[in-house]
Amino acid sequence: MAKSKLRTIVYIDGFNFYYGQLKDSPHKWLDLTNLFKTVLGEENDLVKIKYFTARVQPTERDPQVNTRQDTYFRAIEAHCPEVEIHLGHFLRHRVFAENANPPPNRVEIFKTEEKGSDVNLALHVLNDAWANSYDCAVIVSNDSDLATALQLVKEQHKKVIGLITPGAPKRKPSWQLKKYANFVVPLRAWALEKCLLPDVIPNTEIRKPESW
Repeated sequence: MAKSKLRTIVYIDGFNFYYGQLKDSPHKWLDLTNLFKTVLGEENDLVKIKYFTARVQPTERDPQVNTRQDTYFRAIEAHCPEVEIHLGHFLRHRVFAENANPPPNRVEIFKTEEKGSDVNLALHVLNDAWANSYDCAVIVSNDSDLATALQLVKEQHKKVIGLITPGAPKRKPSWQLKKYANFVVPLRAWALEKCLLPDVIPNTEIRKPESW
């Protein structure tokens, strides 16, 4: 008798994924559906991918960063119907910080913060467990703040939990997350390279940004 597949939802911490895995790589134009089907294999029935992120703001150094991000969002929405994008908030403001090489003792800097995504991800993991929307939750993050949510999913709902650490093996998985994971899966360079979107999304005018 064939073993039944696990209904699987992938939860991506967008900023953790970008800065841990993609920032200085040629793999930003990712086909998320193809990637996670490839990485997780046939035992997982990928029913949904929830991508938690925020809209970035342009800067003097990179005035097109928001345009590239918006292009990617539109490409994913057009090409990957399994993906849901959930937006938090991106904040950028001036603050004073202690100078590591005084004088002066304090310097003014731009502080950037992404708000809401980790909370939203944790709530969705828990709510989807209560709704019995999955058998397996795969967490793409290294944020230890998610540990309590995973503990509740494991102890109260007996769900299978997978963990993908952006940037592993160079970046070590959070032990707080790893202790609740049934399995840990790496993202290999060959899988990222294999799972890029078409340069032009079929039946659209959406194109891969030139700098990517």
